[in-house]
Amino acid sequence: MTAESKARRSTEREELSLNDAATHVLEECRTVLPGMQALFGFQLIAVFSESFRTQLSSTEQKVHLAALVLVTIGIVLVMAPAALHRQTEPRAVSERFITISSRLLMTSMAPLAIGICLDVYVVSRVIVGSRGIATIVAASLFVVCIVFWFVLPRAVHRVGGAVP
Repeated sequence: MTAESKARRSTEREELSLNDAATHVLEECRTVLPGMQALFGFQLIAVFSESFRTQLSSTEQKVHLAALVLVTIGIVLVMAPAALHRQTEPRAVSERFITISSRLLMTSMAPLAIGICLDVYVVSRVIVGSRGIATIVAASLFVVCIVFWFVLPRAVHRVGGAVP
């Protein structure tokens, strides 16, 4: 394959019909949701553990509660496109629906990233025993989420990719 054909292939893209675009955005929501629900389940179970009360300070328990609330917000935002479609346009698809659904999905990633990182802080603090190291671990993970969920897609888009 020549350099010219590689360059052409990397910028080739196909516009989707509204129906296909709606299918894609709903499928993306369905793909993310099971992982979020599994995390939510583990977050709920942790509270009923004896070590939750004995190994975590009151502040760390509240950090876990904040993480639980943030993951719940993420779940609500990811599930919103299906509810929106069913209630506003059950027999049609519009550009407006795709735009709103895409924004809801992208918005869900912020509280999800923060919630995951807060819980990683709590778990790291229990395992390592150091608030400082736990903060570094959680902050590092937050940077990884930001880079791969927000910075990379925008960088690809800037250089001519099809990332919106």
